[in-house]
Amino acid sequence: MIIISLVSCKEDTVRLMGFPIEGIDVSHHQKDIQWDSLTDQNFSFVFMKATEGIEHKDTKFDFNWVEAKRIGMKRGAYHFYRPDVGAGQQAVNFIETVTLEEGDLPPVLDFEHKGFKSFESLEDYFKVKPIIYTNLNIYNDFIKAHFADYPLWIARYENGGYPISETKSPYIWQYGNRGRISGIDGHVDFNIFLGTQTDFEKLCYSSKHK
Repeated sequence: MIIISLVSCKEDTVRLMGFPIEGIDVSHHQKDIQWDSLTDQNFSFVFMKATEGIEHKDTKFDFNWVEAKRIGMKRGAYHFYRPDVGAGQQAVNFIETVTLEEGDLPPVLDFEHKGFKSFESLEDYFKVKPIIYTNLNIYNDFIKAHFADYPLWIARYENGGYPISETKSPYIWQYGNRGRISGIDGHVDFNIFLGTQTDFEKLCYSSKHK
């Protein structure tokens, strides 16, 4: 993901040690990922871009979605939300692109612009609360007061600390966007799930909820 309101680090992101549940997120920007190279690098999950707005589909989504499952990596898909077009149409774009299976992570709504409207149709279809991805500024200005009971994924690269402390819910912290790992040519985002393995499993999609 590209966080417009954050200044990306100029140096490569140093991978943090001592966290049991680590992950990455990818899109077409990572080009042709060598997925077999990821199997022994201790990443527990991967999110991948699926859609954006009302028509766009990431060109690498189908390949990445299948490959992540093939190597046994916990996978999730995200939608880049555009506040200037209809929320319902955006939900249809995601729903028509992504088929969730047992154990997949829930949908992610990527909010990088102020002024988002709603996403009830996505939640109604999948019968699971989507994860909200955003930066610290938008979280403080909009998310905290209205969506406190939704899973969070917060991008914060500066100061080397956890992005928020007032929430009691586990969430995902994206701490850098210039990581380097075997199998990906170029930079990749590094993430940590701040919770227990049980918390992590509770996030996952189940058709029993439908």
